[in-house]
Amino acid sequence: MDAALLAELIAFCGIETEFNDAWGKPTRVSETQQLELLKAQGFDIEDDDTARLQLLARQLDFWQQPLQQVSVQRLGEPLQVSLQVALEQANTVIALQLTCEDGQHYTCNLTPVDGELTQVIVLDEVEYHQYLHELPWQLPAGYHQLAIAGSAQQQRLIITPGRCFQPEQFTRHKQWGIALQLYALRSERNWGIGDFTDLSHTLSYLASVGADFVGLNPIHALYPAMPESASPYSPSSRRWLNISYIDVEAMPGFANCSRTKALVEAPGFVSQLSEQRRKDYVDYSGVMQLKLPAMKSLYQWFSEQKSTTAKDINKAFKQFKLQGGDSLLQLALYDALHAHLYQQNSDYWGWPNWPEQYRDPASDAVMQFSKQHSAELDFYCYLQFIAQQQLAQAQQVAKNAGMLLGLYRDLAVGVSEASTEIWSNPQLYCRQASVGAPPDPLGPAGQNWGLPPMYPYQLYKQAYQPIIDLLHANMQHAGALRIDHVMALLRLWWVPKSAATAAGGAYVYYPIMDLLGILALESQRNQAVVIGEDLGTVPDGIRELLSDYGVYSYRVFFFETAADGGYISPQHYPQQAMATLTTHDLPTLIGFWHCDDLRLGKELGLYQDEAQLQQLYAERHANKQRILDSLHGHRIGGDSVLPHDYPRSSEHLGMDKTLNYALQRHLAATSSQLLCLQLEDALEMTQPVNVPGTSSEYPNWRRKLSQPLEQWSQREDIRQLFSDISRIRKD
Repeated sequence: MDAALLAELIAFCGIETEFNDAWGKPTRVSETQQLELLKAQGFDIEDDDTARLQLLARQLDFWQQPLQQVSVQRLGEPLQVSLQVALEQANTVIALQLTCEDGQHYTCNLTPVDGELTQVIVLDEVEYHQYLHELPWQLPAGYHQLAIAGSAQQQRLIITPGRCFQPEQFTRHKQWGIALQLYALRSERNWGIGDFTDLSHTLSYLASVGADFVGLNPIHALYPAMPESASPYSPSSRRWLNISYIDVEAMPGFANCSRTKALVEAPGFVSQLSEQRRKDYVDYSGVMQLKLPAMKSLYQWFSEQKSTTAKDINKAFKQFKLQGGDSLLQLALYDALHAHLYQQNSDYWGWPNWPEQYRDPASDAVMQFSKQHSAELDFYCYLQFIAQQQLAQAQQVAKNAGMLLGLYRDLAVGVSEASTEIWSNPQLYCRQASVGAPPDPLGPAGQNWGLPPMYPYQLYKQAYQPIIDLLHANMQHAGALRIDHVMALLRLWWVPKSAATAAGGAYVYYPIMDLLGILALESQRNQAVVIGEDLGTVPDGIRELLSDYGVYSYRVFFFETAADGGYISPQHYPQQAMATLTTHDLPTLIGFWHCDDLRLGKELGLYQDEAQLQQLYAERHANKQRILDSLHGHRIGGDSVLPHDYPRSSEHLGMDKTLNYALQRHLAATSSQLLCLQLEDALEMTQPVNVPGTSSEYPNWRRKLSQPLEQWSQREDIRQLFSDISRIRKD
């Protein structure tokens, strides 16, 4: 390809050709990789003339619109508008109409040439000018609409407060909480998977020992027809909830419906339920085989009821459907159609593999299915309604118990290719590429997550509505939101499907200032603290920018090392951060100390060669000694977190409860506003939740906690640990 054309295409698509890798080494994206990314975005890389025409069409799509699709501006700063016109229209008066979010209207007339000329471009022999004007209004934070009178041209005008929500109570003392995978909660009453009632009970217990929040894995909607597609980070829809977390026994009618009572009291059902409770790993198919028939029976009971209580529930359900709009209906339609097709043929794992007539949600075949199966669609809407109610009740339990934040939810970085989100909005996503990560310490070979990325320009064309919807939905019934891979606001590592490995990709940039502005606005509106998972390769200045917007950094103890290799004192962690010992992608404390993750990685073939593995063992050995040195060297209130006679050499030292709990108390002294610990570590568990870079090789997202809630919540050693942490956090 002509070098000048290639450079223009790369710039237009926001592809970064040079970057510093996770070890700080300058790295260049090869021309072959650049071309493959352009191909993934729809450009003909074999024919320069065709590629030029494709680029021209996309440029004209932007420049032939007098008003930009969306503009994000900061509260209190002068209000501005850019007008884009062909040269011959520069002296034409344009009548602007502003409609504020509260319904107020304003008008003014502008002549483009009277503004500041900011850009000139010639396309297809036509010269286009861009002029910047200052508008005479002051607007409150919110979503407003600017339009050109007498035309369809309009702009979404977003005014952002410029900083995310931070509770006033943060100024008084530091908060702490527990991170858990909801599915992993065992109890003597659940149906083989943790549910929203288990969550409520866990919140009540943790509030009693002084915790301020519980951090959840993503609870996004998955695939009821294919329960084994269970990764919370490869969802079907990030706007809706995973219905497997519904507590069936808490649904309306469970105590009254004789049909459901007969179903769940049948000997075969009771036997299967007992078996699911005994399993150490969640059997998603087995769980849904129990839950779905019971939930359908209770939906039928609800549909038949005429009582006052049922009428109140039905009124709330109708309001829920009205608010859910097309997004809710599309999810219900997808789930119903998926179940219908998958029962016929297991090859129909998702919409890309469905019969052609069903791949477009607006097709006649899909519309016909919707009409013929309206009751089933309503059933899936009802399950979302119940899930939202039970989640809201859990948050209310937390708030009533005195927790400051209650739940903090987790927003996954993307959706799977077979998702409802892509089926209903295919033009937004690039299906010829996947989101991932270049090689780094967590994934030495790079990572490919199998999640099609959003096109930045399509996101802009849709006035950022998909992002607004995602943030609003995930801040519901929560005091905080963790954004997985927050670097996605700036850039994502795109791996073309043609790439041999995840290393064969490149970074593609996104409009970070606009996205941060929207994040701040939704955070303030929903009063949700924002935590940005800023691990991996982070460009210079980005953490500072996120901090300016009030986003809390995510600091993992194992990664917080000084230049000499030693571990930074917790008292030196940034205040605007969440500190944690480990995460769902890392080994447990015991697993780390005993190198279980390295042995498992070797078994799974995650390392390039034996030399690399031996280097990791050597680094781990050194790190263990440095950790032990830190615990002996740093004091809390004048006291060491380890007994004075505890060994000072890590050689042949196993991880025991003394060392485990000392590590947790050690980090509790962090100066960071938020501290998050893993329940698995309090339970002294060894096996990890997830092994990055694997799929079927390891049972990711299935391992349950080692003890049921009824047991561990009665353990005095755990209660003492949590009480100690609460005391340290308040000192």
